[in-house]
Amino acid sequence: SAIAVLIASLSIATLPAVSQEKPVSCPPPALSRLRQHKIVRGETITSIAQQYNLLPETLTQFNPILQGDAAPVGKTILIPPLNGRRVTVPHGATWQDLSQAYGVRADVLFEINGCQLPGKIVFIPGIAWNGSPRSRQDNYTGLPGYPLPSPAPIGLKYGWQVNPATQKSYFHSGIDLLAAPGTAVLAAAAGQVVFAGQEGTYGYLVILAHGNKRQTRYAHLSGIQVKLGQSVAVGEQLGLTGTTGQPDIPQPHLHFEIRYQLPVGWVAQDPEINLSPGSGASPPQSNQL
Repeated sequence: SAIAVLIASLSIATLPAVSQEKPVSCPPPALSRLRQHKIVRGETITSIAQQYNLLPETLTQFNPILQGDAAPVGKTILIPPLNGRRVTVPHGATWQDLSQAYGVRADVLFEINGCQLPGKIVFIPGIAWNGSPRSRQDNYTGLPGYPLPSPAPIGLKYGWQVNPATQKSYFHSGIDLLAAPGTAVLAAAAGQVVFAGQEGTYGYLVILAHGNKRQTRYAHLSGIQVKLGQSVAVGEQLGLTGTTGQPDIPQPHLHFEIRYQLPVGWVAQDPEINLSPGSGASPPQSNQL
């Protein structure tokens, strides 16, 4: 369907257009994107790895027939989409368990494996093969602004939730900040508008790019007051809160996300760690797992 991009910065007017960057909530599982490579004469494990921008260790982990730097001519090997390894999941293990074991954030594991509960085998991204597999974690905590005119209660937190109607688990990729319909939605940091329009369950959505592979997303808006490509300052009004799309809770709210870019796409981060302490209050009860 056509994406409506709003082009007025002070008034709300809708024209059909296509954004420069379509927001994809979740990429296909990494293990569903394995390619095959038939080894030809003259190739080595190192040269094949360079061809696919991978490390030789990644290829040997996925292909036990590879030993040393020799590549058996005529054999077909598997090529993963990025550096990482296949791991057999212990019975009952969660993404949080795997995060603690391998030092990769739970939300990264969730999204890189197709936004679903762990299966029997999962993909763990990274390049740590020996000793402690713990890798550097991204702990950015620096938003200078707040996405609403004043601190708001959190109606639904980031992370694993249980749908009260179906009792099924799902992952909530942002926080829902309770606010009356028509409340001003503000840029939490200076940036450029890379998406402004209607997008599936998000409803009316604005995405700001902030450099350093960072985004903020503002969803379920009733109207948008910025245009594609526009530069905005901290605190500049982006639109108004609403109920468009498919909100996860019935109370009026702003769905707010922070994402950073990995080779597999834009991965969600817990927005609470980016907001000032005491800037929002959680509801008395939470569905978070």
